[in-house]
Amino acid sequence: MLYMPLRNKNRILAQKSLALTRKRWHWLFVMIAMISLSLFGIVTAFGIAPSTSLKKIQVEDVVLDLSIPDVFSETESNLTFWRQESIRRGDTIAAILARLEINKEDTIDFLRAARDSKAMRQLRSGKIIYAQTTADGELLMLRYFFGNEELFLMEKVDSAFQMTEQQIELDARIRMRSGVVNSSLFATTDRAGVPNNVAMQITEIFSSDIDFHRDLHKGDRFTVVYETLYDNGEHAKTGRVLAVEFVNKGKSYQAVYFQNSSGEGGYYTPEGKSLRKEFLRSPLTFSRISSGFTKARFHPILKKWRAHKGIDYAAPAGTPVKATASGTVTFAGTQAGYGKLIILKHRGKYDTAYGHLSAFARGLNKGKRVNQGDIIGYVGSTGMATGPHLHYELRVDGEQRDPSKIVLPGAPPIVKKDLAAFHKETKSLVARLNIMRNINYASLN
Repeated sequence: MLYMPLRNKNRILAQKSLALTRKRWHWLFVMIAMISLSLFGIVTAFGIAPSTSLKKIQVEDVVLDLSIPDVFSETESNLTFWRQESIRRGDTIAAILARLEINKEDTIDFLRAARDSKAMRQLRSGKIIYAQTTADGELLMLRYFFGNEELFLMEKVDSAFQMTEQQIELDARIRMRSGVVNSSLFATTDRAGVPNNVAMQITEIFSSDIDFHRDLHKGDRFTVVYETLYDNGEHAKTGRVLAVEFVNKGKSYQAVYFQNSSGEGGYYTPEGKSLRKEFLRSPLTFSRISSGFTKARFHPILKKWRAHKGIDYAAPAGTPVKATASGTVTFAGTQAGYGKLIILKHRGKYDTAYGHLSAFARGLNKGKRVNQGDIIGYVGSTGMATGPHLHYELRVDGEQRDPSKIVLPGAPPIVKKDLAAFHKETKSLVARLNIMRNINYASLN
């Protein structure tokens, strides 16, 4: 498109009596065609016979008024936008409204209207709040899906906020995506249009088989089938991963979701073997190992060689730390060089320890029962630590052991009475994985 500056009048001039070469004549007509397209929305085809003389053609001045349509004079204050904000650890609704740039008057009115809200007392880290606003910060509507498919809705009606909290039934739709890893997993899932919540589920599903800190390689592939949930045709939230395949270093790992006759759900191989192991491979979702398990390591603070009977994971302060297995808290406090420390007692002869924490999860204390994957604390640098990291230990009969070398027990497979239902319900999910894999292979060849 040809762009020209706009003043009171825009003048398009051509010189008179100019002896034009064929090249200049060609570009003149191209310019005229482009101007016609931008002004009138049409293109006229120009043809010149080969024998036409170009030397005697006279070119006249052409002056056109280019007026600006009235539609552009509309102010942005009439426009509305849907915005979303992730809930952060320790967030308040006031802090979220500030990040959404809601004006002071509406913030005060919102807080007053929501003072008795159950949802506002259940701001869960990682969940999304959706808000409809104007360009100048007026809040028109705010939605938050909390609890077990419950909806918090704050809507402005006649300049006053009205709040509702209700149980809703969401419509589930199935989505399928695939991708090839070129850099990080999250960069790949972003390119494939996969929500971050689904990417996190993938890492958790295969956390006992794939160490996403060290095992991820360029060329690894994934295919995922997951739910998206809608309320009256509007997207409400991303649901559960139903089936997933991850090819890591040429080896395929597959998982399908199944809820057994006792109401317990979990992920299994297509043959019915549980993917849940007694222990996760790592207590952090993403980080890097800064010090491994070794009999001789030069201690950066003590300045001498000594055994390092655990694994150090370098991560930013405040990174959530997960329980690698279900168990009971036997210690949550400060202990010498460990700093803030949590010790969990697991089934049988196993214990785990988590040191140098900055803080414990809310409500965590001695005797509390935790499940595998629960957040129990946050990365810090308390005790003898030169920087923020997690010191993790696996203890067998009270003795520290290398988690990467010890064989840990797995969860039981599908029980015999549930096998028929399992194969019936997961058959279509496995078929979807196969379809997406074949499409992926075809696109690569």
